[in-house]
Amino acid sequence: MIGIVTAMSCEAEEVRKALTDAVTEKIGAVEYTKGFIGSTEAVVAVCGIGKVFAGACAQTMIVNYGCSHVFNIGVAGSLSDSLDIKQIISASATVQHDMDTSAIGDPVGLISGINVIEIPCDSNFTEGFSEFLCAKGEKLSKGIIATGDRFIKTEEDRKYLSETFNAVAGEMEGAAVGQICYANGVPYNDVRMITDKAGNSANDEYTCNLEECAVRLAQLFIEYIAKE
Repeated sequence: MIGIVTAMSCEAEEVRKALTDAVTEKIGAVEYTKGFIGSTEAVVAVCGIGKVFAGACAQTMIVNYGCSHVFNIGVAGSLSDSLDIKQIISASATVQHDMDTSAIGDPVGLISGINVIEIPCDSNFTEGFSEFLCAKGEKLSKGIIATGDRFIKTEEDRKYLSETFNAVAGEMEGAAVGQICYANGVPYNDVRMITDKAGNSANDEYTCNLEECAVRLAQLFIEYIAKE
């Protein structure tokens, strides 16, 4: 079974509609909907925005549902001039940019306990999804995605994340899902569509593109999973 974690309803709606033999149950504050995408058994949930909700949801999917692969899908902001709006990115790794124990000598971003900065994503999925998208005339970008419990609001934020972590996109859940999966030995991927240029607080690109990007990414993801 695969788990699909989303932060917002608009990111999960298409997945839930695609599930056959769907059954929903509530665990804590989160509704988990289990069913099939093609022949693949899957469970999807809207965890809520932020790292704590995302990590708790991933742990539930692994422990309660026995998920052997967890995906975090949704939208993100671009931190790179080469990553355009409405482009899809599958993370090669994720980092938690607001994790900082440097006061005791650790490098910025080190996650204590698992003792890594970059949480690796499953390359087999990324390569397969890339080939699938290429056949449809779509491009898949790859790179490091930075996660933190705050919006990236300024050009200084964007520059810091790009230079410190070599990150090309930013969001608020992926590396928390990754941390839980890494600790449990479960493969994981963070897949996003770009809504806006992060750090440009003067524009409304995020709001304007949110629904379209969330729906389109979910549709492509479902189509890929269904054919597997």
